[in-house]
Amino acid sequence: MRVLHVVDTLGIGGTELGLANVIVRTDRRIRHIVCCVREGGATADRLQACGVPVTVLGKRSGNDWGLALRFSRICRAIAPDIVHTRNWGSVDAIVGARLAGVPVVIHGEHGRDLTDPEGTNRRRNRVRRVLSFFVDRMVAVSDQLARWLVDVVGIRESKVAVLKNGVDADQFRIRSERPALRASHGYSPEDVVVGTVGRLDPVKHHAAVLAMLSTLRSAHPQLRVLIAGDGPEREALAQAIERLHLQRSATLLGHCDDVPAVLSMMDVFVLPSLGEGMCNTLLEAMAVGLPVVATRVGGNPELVVDAVTGRLVTAGNAGMFAAAVASYADNESLRQDHGAAGRRRVLEHFRIEQMADRYLKLYESEVGEKRCAG
Repeated sequence: MRVLHVVDTLGIGGTELGLANVIVRTDRRIRHIVCCVREGGATADRLQACGVPVTVLGKRSGNDWGLALRFSRICRAIAPDIVHTRNWGSVDAIVGARLAGVPVVIHGEHGRDLTDPEGTNRRRNRVRRVLSFFVDRMVAVSDQLARWLVDVVGIRESKVAVLKNGVDADQFRIRSERPALRASHGYSPEDVVVGTVGRLDPVKHHAAVLAMLSTLRSAHPQLRVLIAGDGPEREALAQAIERLHLQRSATLLGHCDDVPAVLSMMDVFVLPSLGEGMCNTLLEAMAVGLPVVATRVGGNPELVVDAVTGRLVTAGNAGMFAAAVASYADNESLRQDHGAAGRRRVLEHFRIEQMADRYLKLYESEVGEKRCAG
């Protein structure tokens, strides 16, 4: 079976990571090919190193009216059994796939960007609704996104499937060298490291983490903040650290290749996003055994059980966010209890093997139905 995946870019992000995980875990059963609409990136390099062909369409700025035709030519050359597009940036490929006569077209929604964090853009939703007639299956990575597709966009409920993300629980666990890792970054055993990992994008609202530290540092001098990742907000965050005089207690780590090691240095994981799909890094933090403070947006409430594996707070509510972090600052027992409960939840419901199996069954089912109908 040949599956041609289409994404806007292949940089570093949750959608890209999820795609790479599906490919790596199903490559013995499926021949995967990837097409980037605009550009490649670090995840493209990773996939190519594994032998996965990656093509870049090089979409022009603005409306690129020839994009669907260029993609159609790629489909005719590859002859995939399935084209699987992901998110708004790839919708032109739905038209191209149908022009090329691809048997099965699947479209996935994995989250939203800051240009439309609530998913209420009428023009985009009209386009999604029209294109859904050319799609065999719409995939959402959370129940919340599935409800949005049905209730807001207007997709027929029977066409929508929910395939939640998964994490490698063997890779993401507390490292035995945790004390040495912390010491190498200047953290003492008494420090409580509150951290996050991800692309430094406005929708992730990392500035809230620094505001929280500024609010709590007098009452909780042991608090430290560690922000790992890179992106367009890095310079603004660096300026905020200086403006708030947090140079001794806040660190911008930059891009990191060993995410499990970075998570192992933390005591609490925070995710103050204004919008989310199904956050892979949130699952990774839970797998490592960290209590989580996350905003009640997107798929976060489907992962975090409030007051059991962490705390859910209202997006943009600085006081609520700070209070949730403070509840963990002086309570090591609570951190351990909620962290352990989070790992158990991942092991039961969100293992990467379960996710890969769900995608494999979806692909086989959709292709099987078309062959029977033909």
